[in-house]
Amino acid sequence: MESSQVRSGRFFLVRARYESDILAFLTDFAKKHEVTTATFTAIGALKSATLACYDQQKHEYLKHTVDAPREIASCVGNVSTKEGEPFVHAHAVLSDTNGNTNAGHLLEGEVFAAEIHLVELLGEKIERRHDAVTGLSLWDVGA
Repeated sequence: MESSQVRSGRFFLVRARYESDILAFLTDFAKKHEVTTATFTAIGALKSATLACYDQQKHEYLKHTVDAPREIASCVGNVSTKEGEPFVHAHAVLSDTNGNTNAGHLLEGEVFAAEIHLVELLGEKIERRHDAVTGLSLWDVGA
């Protein structure tokens, strides 16, 4: 098992800008506040989004665009570094007015309103590196 021990640092309550891309907003926020490792949750609504599911055989993301307003029923993710820059990884469950959901890896999401609770994690810097087995950029953490 590969793991890294961390501890809580700063706690942030953040409101994402209207019509910003939620992932770009979080990346910029991490840069501005020098956050290199964190976890976060978000609630609110998106005007549109692109979700994906990773094809484990082909090692590629299969994208699904949601071109209508959706409630963020759940959004969880983390911040680490990739090639020395903040990297935001998020998964979301989005709900329409009838309660039907779309879910997956969040590639982009245009914010209508989003409130984010981000917890900085202190300890060893977590860097993402290419994993030859999965084809993904995964955390490089100590044993």
